[in-house]
Amino acid sequence: MKIITVIGARPQFIKAAAVSNIIRKEHEEILIHTGQHYDENMSKIFFEELNIPKPEYNLSVGSGGHGKQTGEMMGKLEAIYEREKPDLVLVYGDTNSTLAGALVASKMLIPVAHIEAGLRSFNKNMPEEQNRILTDHISKILFTPTETANKNLKNEGINNNVYNVGDVMFDAVLHFKKLAKQKSSIVSELNLTKNNYILTTIHRAENTNDINRLKNIIEALNESNETVVLPLHPRTKKYIESYGLNFNNNIKVIEPIGYLDMLSLEEDSKKIVTDSGGVQKEAFFMNKPCITMRDETEWVETVENGWNVIVGTDKEKILNNIVNFNPTTEQKQLFGDGNAAEKILKIINQNLK
Repeated sequence: MKIITVIGARPQFIKAAAVSNIIRKEHEEILIHTGQHYDENMSKIFFEELNIPKPEYNLSVGSGGHGKQTGEMMGKLEAIYEREKPDLVLVYGDTNSTLAGALVASKMLIPVAHIEAGLRSFNKNMPEEQNRILTDHISKILFTPTETANKNLKNEGINNNVYNVGDVMFDAVLHFKKLAKQKSSIVSELNLTKNNYILTTIHRAENTNDINRLKNIIEALNESNETVVLPLHPRTKKYIESYGLNFNNNIKVIEPIGYLDMLSLEEDSKKIVTDSGGVQKEAFFMNKPCITMRDETEWVETVENGWNVIVGTDKEKILNNIVNFNPTTEQKQLFGDGNAAEKILKIINQNLK
């Protein structure tokens, strides 16, 4: 069987690291990198350190408006699909790469499998929410990470070929955090003390594109009296500079980092403050309190279990939770058993005999 996998952004590289090598044990896989994330620290380093197979195609689409970026991907993907004639197209998550890969396949009557299906923030102003809803409704096989995701799909009338396999990012964390201990020295390089710093990421368009939201976040971090480590996303950096915002000396701003360094910083942090969906989960997997700077989350289980708190971009809420949010509940096993990739392969085999 020939499977085309479409990836283009950091979280998808991590998920592919858990799945592609499993798929290639039994099938031919063609890996397509759309180039949605193209900075070396956001792309190349992930392929190298996670031993992801080298993509057979790189579309080099780069940044741009949603319509332009998605449309350019679609045109290039259509030509590749016609040439390769895959039996299945596999997509991950909720990026423009996800939607482009799925939509072209659907138009060409090629079955689509969606890994991380069923997530909902119920905020259609988010491009990610639009992408994930549209992708779910044109997919033939839907792999969900949680029971909540299954319920979301059922509520939208999607009942067939839905499989709760667990979260492939949990697979990745379990595997790569051992490697991170051996290979990453970033905590010592930054002169950090274990459990004595806050790890922060900021990249959501809803936060970076709004001067008031971004200003509130940076002021909260500046006034936290905590050592804050901030791997700075290129787009966030651009907006911070254009708005004339500044960091205090307690903020250690660093370049975007690879996955092993990120896992190392997460595991040794005191708390994590983020607007990233993936980092919310990684915080949960690492048993770290997570303060989420969004107005909602698709990972509601982490909130319900008491390990994640939603604060939006309210400066006082961010500051208060940096000081006072200390989960006491025992974590539940919400994201599977760490064998999602093997389950995905088995189900693909059953569905496409």
